[in-house]
Amino acid sequence: MDAATIGLGILQAATVLLALALLYRPLGDWIARTYTTDRDWRVERGVYRMLGVDPASEQTWQSYARGVLTFSLVGVLFVYALQRLQGILPVSLGLPAVPEGLAFNTAVSFVTNTNWQSYSPELTLGYTVQLAGLAVQNFVSAAVGIAVAVALVRGFARRGSATIGNFWVDLVRGITRLLLPLAVVSAVALVAGGVVQNFAGFTDVTTITGGTQSIPGGPVASQEAIKLLGTNGGGFFNANSAHPFENPTPWTNVLEILLLLAIPVAMPRAFGRMVGDNRQGYAILAVMATIAVASLTAVTWLESLGLGSAPQLAGGAMEGKEQRYGILGSTLFAGATTLTSTGAVNSMHDSYTALGGMIPIVNMMLGEIAPGGVGSGLYGMLVLAVIAVFVGGLLIGRTPEYLGKKVGPTQIKLASLYILVTPVLVLAGTALSFGIPAIRADVEATSIWNPGVHGLGEVLYAFTSASNNNGSAFAGLTANTPWLNTALGVAMLLGRFIPIVLVLALAGSLAAQTTRLATTGTLPTHRPQFVGLLAVVAVVITALTYFPVLTLGPLAEGLV
Repeated sequence: MDAATIGLGILQAATVLLALALLYRPLGDWIARTYTTDRDWRVERGVYRMLGVDPASEQTWQSYARGVLTFSLVGVLFVYALQRLQGILPVSLGLPAVPEGLAFNTAVSFVTNTNWQSYSPELTLGYTVQLAGLAVQNFVSAAVGIAVAVALVRGFARRGSATIGNFWVDLVRGITRLLLPLAVVSAVALVAGGVVQNFAGFTDVTTITGGTQSIPGGPVASQEAIKLLGTNGGGFFNANSAHPFENPTPWTNVLEILLLLAIPVAMPRAFGRMVGDNRQGYAILAVMATIAVASLTAVTWLESLGLGSAPQLAGGAMEGKEQRYGILGSTLFAGATTLTSTGAVNSMHDSYTALGGMIPIVNMMLGEIAPGGVGSGLYGMLVLAVIAVFVGGLLIGRTPEYLGKKVGPTQIKLASLYILVTPVLVLAGTALSFGIPAIRADVEATSIWNPGVHGLGEVLYAFTSASNNNGSAFAGLTANTPWLNTALGVAMLLGRFIPIVLVLALAGSLAAQTTRLATTGTLPTHRPQFVGLLAVVAVVITALTYFPVLTLGPLAEGLV
């Protein structure tokens, strides 16, 4: 890379870092205030009346979980129905109904905050489905994730309580007070930067060579804003944030990276405020930052080296990269989108070098905790904190406690089950894709464009992305097949809602406890020692679980 490219990359990274530092306290404080105040806005009271909800009533963790599951089931059915009825809907651009298998996969994808896309959006979905189905789910699925995180924080903050809040109140407030206002401001900024926002449909133009090309339009900026703010991912166009209508300039690239990081980075501040100790929030943030810096450094370094025969012969690994932003602009986006649960891309991860492409996979295998998705990143990190406290208690011979709450058999069982869910889904899905002869024949003949070790990496990436509700993909995989639509859909469902139920059960068990006073034997959880312990626990759990399959895929390809 030349000096100008390096300078541009450093400037982009520094700008994002500075903006996040400036947003951390005010945004985090606003999130905490949103979920702790007892005052309802007038529009919120209207929504509660329509839902038949008493905002003053609280729910047990079981009732809270039923609310999450019921609401999400209705969302799946609604988005599925919209797709199947697309042919008779207004503003469908003449596009037919979406086939059953693909409609199921897409409905599950957007309701679970995954936004996996096994199709070309501009050629498959009309504006009604995009707006009434996908854009709406971008708001509500993100609000569900934040609500679950807030419920877990209440579990730590409350004493001897049988309740953890009201799901419907948390859902509505997350939309009205946080996601919707930020999305409106962000959409206006994106329009100012050149992102398309219209209902123009397809426009036929004559190219400079005399040919004809059909150029799609659409309400792109409004969907782009919430897909990033809600760490949803998914593109209005098939090229996603590499498309000039979604991401036209270097400064919109920086803005989009900032949007997908803003709320997850501010969540630790909200956590610290809600438990009454800002130091706890800084400790969680420090762990997230440590892992994120290591990951971004690794992927940028590996892509800059251009390891591999083809990149070395070409003089660099620029295939699939965004030429306008350079390697650093591409890897910064790739790292941010897989360290969160966003899944949006401005470069094609399938074209990364073998070892460089392994880093986004590992980011997802970590559980997307640095800083993770909106809500899911915080509650994932807090579950790991419970495990780290337990390990620390064993090391010093003391009863493990976190924020004055005892970590006993119930808590550690729930945390352990949470950790095991996604590896089981990832490894089982990958194994079944190659272990059942008929499925393997279909996968190898239809889905994998690059056979051999890289093909294994493509399928591994797909199940890792689906099970962790990320949504990004190695672009060389054709996923619109009966097996992958079904298997990935099931992985998305189980990977989203089993952990949520376990988190809510953990919240209920913690809320029921009284707070223990700290003693000289209590492990401090706001000091550098605990930050280091938590970071090691997060990485070691991942390495031990996934290292064998990584040696068969990306590592094997990169070390050849």
